[in-house]
Amino acid sequence: MAAKPLDAFLDPAYTEHLQSLTLEDLRARRSECHEAEVKLSYLRRLVQGRLDIALSELHRREVHGAPVDAAALVEQLPEILSDRVHAPGTGRLPVLMAPGDVDEELLARVDGIVSAERLVTLGELDDAGVRQIIDDLEFYEHALSSQRRNLHGVIDQLQEEIVRRYKTGEATVDSLLRPT
Repeated sequence: MAAKPLDAFLDPAYTEHLQSLTLEDLRARRSECHEAEVKLSYLRRLVQGRLDIALSELHRREVHGAPVDAAALVEQLPEILSDRVHAPGTGRLPVLMAPGDVDEELLARVDGIVSAERLVTLGELDDAGVRQIIDDLEFYEHALSSQRRNLHGVIDQLQEEIVRRYKTGEATVDSLLRPT
């Protein structure tokens, strides 16, 4: 079964009439959204990593550092990428750890801005070329962050409906323990 596109989860129709869904359907939707969020988070981190590398190249130029080859870049990656180890945010614990299959179209968009192969040759671009890559990556990262926030809103709506059912007695903990 193919995964739903992200737009399907962000469509207002996805969270309409939550009261009419079964508890099982609510949980299934929440699970789908968690999977989509993990994929989106992975993609966002991929963009951030490439952005960090491009920013590092621009910084190297500003301090008149020597150009780096691919081997030197690889050696510097732990330092370059460590800036965003602790991302700001809500501090949500991940439900899933692996992104699974990431949307090829979204991944192609990242590669269209700057492929992994192109990252090792940033030194060959002029300053304007590197700045353009940075601008494009920042724009895409902001778009992904916005989608991720919206997806968290959908997850929150689903969770609130599940919690409401437990609070009102429409659902019970015993129902979790009964085999279906």
